[in-house]
Amino acid sequence: MSGSPYEKTSSLRHSAQQRIIAPVSRQLRRASVLSVISGLIWPIQAVFVAWAISGWVAGETGRTLWAAGFFVLGGLIRALLVKRAGGHLFDAADQTIRRERNLLITREARARASASSAEIAALLVQKLPLLQPWITRYYVAMTRVSVLPLVLVGLTFYVSWVAGLVLLVAGPLIPIFMALVGMAAEDASRKQMDEISTMNSMLMERLSAMLDIRLLGATERAAADFTSRAEALRSRTMAVLRVAFLSSTVLELFSAIGVAMLAVFIGFSLLGEITFGSWSTPLTLGEGLFLLLIAPEFFQPFRDLAAAWHDRADGLAVVTELDALDSAERVRFVGRAEAVAPLPGALSLTLSGAVAELPGRQVALPDFTLSAGQSLALTGPSGAGKTTALAAIAGLVPINAGQVIVCGSVLDDTTADAWRQRISLIPQVPHFSDHTLREWLDPEGRGADPWPALALAEARQFVERLPEGLDSRLGQSGGGVSGGEARRLMIARAVLSGRELILADEPTADLDPDTAAQVIRALCRLKEDGHSLIVATHDPALVEAMNRAVEIKLMRVAQ
Repeated sequence: MSGSPYEKTSSLRHSAQQRIIAPVSRQLRRASVLSVISGLIWPIQAVFVAWAISGWVAGETGRTLWAAGFFVLGGLIRALLVKRAGGHLFDAADQTIRRERNLLITREARARASASSAEIAALLVQKLPLLQPWITRYYVAMTRVSVLPLVLVGLTFYVSWVAGLVLLVAGPLIPIFMALVGMAAEDASRKQMDEISTMNSMLMERLSAMLDIRLLGATERAAADFTSRAEALRSRTMAVLRVAFLSSTVLELFSAIGVAMLAVFIGFSLLGEITFGSWSTPLTLGEGLFLLLIAPEFFQPFRDLAAAWHDRADGLAVVTELDALDSAERVRFVGRAEAVAPLPGALSLTLSGAVAELPGRQVALPDFTLSAGQSLALTGPSGAGKTTALAAIAGLVPINAGQVIVCGSVLDDTTADAWRQRISLIPQVPHFSDHTLREWLDPEGRGADPWPALALAEARQFVERLPEGLDSRLGQSGGGVSGGEARRLMIARAVLSGRELILADEPTADLDPDTAAQVIRALCRLKEDGHSLIVATHDPALVEAMNRAVEIKLMRVAQ
């Protein structure tokens, strides 16, 4: 029989934890051992303090210097051990965050999941750092709480069985309550992480559509949406804080009750009112002081674990999200993403019985051949696979049947990188990196004059009108230029790249007729300039401007 949902979740969570922790387990073990040794020094220091004070009461002041010397020496050793343990812990945390960040970036660059760029950015920048307190505090706290309280309660029993029973009763109540609170803390932390992702996704969507929002007069509604999401995030965050304060309050209550009961027993024993509970009758001052000094340290590992328990909840929420992203269906691109020389041979492209493989479905691609200098329009209803066909031609989605022949070679992992050196892609939604327009137009730094390419794309005039011209930064969504202007900038960039085959995805979509005509004229100039051109489009005027058209029918291949 399959396990319960809780058992499955626990199993997945355990495997994810092991994936995160296993590479740095050696540093964590070393830090834990050093931290435990540091904790074991305190009872020795407490012995010398109790010995010195009991000597003062008895009139033996000669013990003071010896006790002070050993106490200071113990403190120095503890400080060195704590520093060394902290070094191991923060090294482990830095290694883990760096490793997971590199894995995430590499994986998303090679095969994107359905998560948005905003969610990925939130995970990289805001959530992965939450692994640091989990790694630096939780595992050491678990080791300390499994060793130090047992040693201290054993020492307490050695002096007084009543004091030992007090600690033995008060101590286990804390981890029981922590386990109950921990489940609520984990759920609250996971909801908070989800809300952070939602907030980031909304921010990216609204920023990319800011021009449309302003044109439609929907700024107040957008602001209200942000207010609503911010309030939801505040509510989630306060839920996490409520759980944290509740658990801390209960822990301090049990600790205070335990220490207070111990102090009452020791006080009345020293006054002679209680004559039982210690192996030596009556309880001596030195023994009483020793018990009072180690009692708070008995509860300290529980305090540390309680604080780290919330770090664990945050860390597990991040690990769960990483694990879900790791197991998500992805579109693997063809090739190794390496910088190589362009594929040799005359430009040619042939699709023969090709079937593109996407998560959960397969798309049949049309058969056609394209030679140097030719242009072709891919037409068909929405969802038929026009964009998928362009992606398959560029080697951005894998082919699991048929063939794509490029320059006389099969498009596969050995040829895809070189083939991409000969093509340029104009996406339907332009994207501008955080560079000046001059740098963005010439990403390879060839030093070519951009003005002829801008003139060919009918983009020179509006670029000259920009406040800083070619030194302007447009932002991710092209702020400061219209949709048609952004696409003409993409065409100019394709010209400057020197690539022979241009792939354009819906280059006239959502444009008014005049602007669309400018884009079509720019694409025709590309063709006249000797470029080969494949466009995916619904626009009859753009189809008419191409040499020929190939229709993609709406169908899916059975798996």
